[in-house]
Amino acid sequence: MDETTGLRERKKAATRLALHEAALRLAAEQGLDAVTVEAIADAANVSRRTFSNYFSNKEEALFHGDTTRLRRLLQLIRERPADEPPWTALSLAAERFTEEAFGDADPSWLTQRRQLRGHPGLAAHQVAAYTAIERELAADLAHRLTGTDVALRSRLLAATFLAILRVAVQHWIDHPGGQLPLTIRTALAEAAPPATAPRR
Repeated sequence: MDETTGLRERKKAATRLALHEAALRLAAEQGLDAVTVEAIADAANVSRRTFSNYFSNKEEALFHGDTTRLRRLLQLIRERPADEPPWTALSLAAERFTEEAFGDADPSWLTQRRQLRGHPGLAAHQVAAYTAIERELAADLAHRLTGTDVALRSRLLAATFLAILRVAVQHWIDHPGGQLPLTIRTALAEAAPPATAPRR
């Protein structure tokens, strides 16, 4: 990547982040229903057309942070040793992901997310953000599995893991004072495949 391309990509990333932060701030202050794409663009000092170049709607802008974090989680899982048991790889990647993504979480971000909890339109978009990488994760996990029904088992494993993370993070957001690493470790331990389960 040459210097010009690198600068262009950094500017795009900065604009995308500015739009996301503006969407989150305005939705927390005014309520999601009252926020318009125009207001988000104005708050980020860009045009309505520029907004459309990055996001298709305000919900997508709002959940950009989730999408970015999940892409990083996928990368961390891919970096785990190939011979590591699937659930171990997922759990250890989740621990590192938690430290990176939420270790120094901005208190204002937590406040904003807590103010938005319970909005009926956001739950579907949050699920969609996780579902978007489910197939990719399942494909990666398939390489770690042996035996029969690998395609089905890998999809079940990916869906279960991502659902656990989504619920654990939401539980942490909804309960001030809780520790996210502990919440995620507890949730993953509760759902861990039994050690005595027969290998197929």
